[in-house]
Amino acid sequence: MPGRHVSRVRSLYKYILQLHRALPPDLKALGDQYVKDEFRRHKTVGSGEAQRFLQEWEAYAAVLRQQAKDSTQSSAGRACFGTSLPEEKLNDFRDEQIGQLQELMREATKPSRQFSITESTELKR
Repeated sequence: MPGRHVSRVRSLYKYILQLHRALPPDLKALGDQYVKDEFRRHKTVGSGEAQRFLQEWEAYAAVLRQQAKDSTQSSAGRACFGTSLPEEKLNDFRDEQIGQLQELMREATKPSRQFSITESTELKR
């Protein structure tokens, strides 16, 4: 049974990373890092929490798959990814999860910079 569980987790992880290929580059990078961190963080959780974890990520994968499919079929050429989080789900989050969600939102809503300009504080002669 544990081997089957590991196989399910591994295949879900790979599938999500494949789905992220449909995302814009900035969101893909952010999503890939978030998924890697979350799957690593949940490596040693109990079976009940592992089950909930997998269910949530499977639901995420299903939504992302549909959104990626819709974006390729859209004639407008503009993809729309993401969904609203219902308040009742937010109420079930622990403080740590709320903090992670806020950090994720900050990162996802940052204006994308194509390059960085830094000024030297040293005067050149």
